[in-house]
Amino acid sequence: MANLGYIQVTRLCNQKCRFCSNPEREATLTLEQAKALVDDFVDRGYHGVILTGGEPTMHPRLDEIISYAHGRGIHARIISNGQKLADEGFLRDLVGRGLDHVHVSIQSPDPELQAFLTCNEDSLANVLKTLENVERLDITADVNTTINHYNAGQLDRIVRFLIERFPFLHHFVWNNLDPSMNRASENPDVIHALWECEVALFRAMSFLSSTGRTFRAEKVPLCYMADFAWASTETRKIIKGEERIVRFLDEKGLVRETLFRHGKGDACTVCRFKPICAGLYDMDVHYDSSELNPVFLDPDAVREKVLKEP
Repeated sequence: MANLGYIQVTRLCNQKCRFCSNPEREATLTLEQAKALVDDFVDRGYHGVILTGGEPTMHPRLDEIISYAHGRGIHARIISNGQKLADEGFLRDLVGRGLDHVHVSIQSPDPELQAFLTCNEDSLANVLKTLENVERLDITADVNTTINHYNAGQLDRIVRFLIERFPFLHHFVWNNLDPSMNRASENPDVIHALWECEVALFRAMSFLSSTGRTFRAEKVPLCYMADFAWASTETRKIIKGEERIVRFLDEKGLVRETLFRHGKGDACTVCRFKPICAGLYDMDVHYDSSELNPVFLDPDAVREKVLKEP
């Protein structure tokens, strides 16, 4: 098992993404608070810690948090919007403190759409500079994309665009939009129907699979990724019995996830994937259970593939 812990080190941010599930607020951990949370994950035997936000690069002592985690022998990485990391010197300092992997968020290969979704006209240009810096500094990066109404049909375009420019990229992650938090409720136009992403997600996964790259999807019910059910984050954790702890900087506080179960609709009753599928997040609030369909593929084949992977 490879349990990963998440720490929101700050909720400050230098973008205002229209779909953000953890929008900006005045909340930042002290260095000692961050160290204590790292210690907790070390004591639990966790494999790694992911520093997130807000935007973690806005934390004034991020370099020291990374250095402390590195010194405690736990792998530390960050999820970033790639704006401050466009400064090579800034990223170089974090690498010198022990950072060797980043998750970079990108929502579209179209500069105007990326700017619209992030409320930052320089967003895409900075992300591309960040990826250039990642390659130059010889560290690794994953790409994170939040599926929403505006990019749901271009998920495969994003993948092809980035791989053409940065062949070193090897891992992609899609997160189905969490519509229950502040920004999406303020901007309901970003909420998509499941059918909007189905074809583009299949094309993206098929392309990545054909090139030997890896990928994961979260909060996507398996009936919308049946051919690649083994790539569902929740399904993998269900099969392997993993857990995840997230330290939020809001009223949610410390959340320990062990069940990875969302809503199940009528169609799920006869679905063979039911035991390994988390179901539909925010079901019948913003996502419609009528879009769910039963799958009659063999779940044991999915279990076998997940358990055989290193």
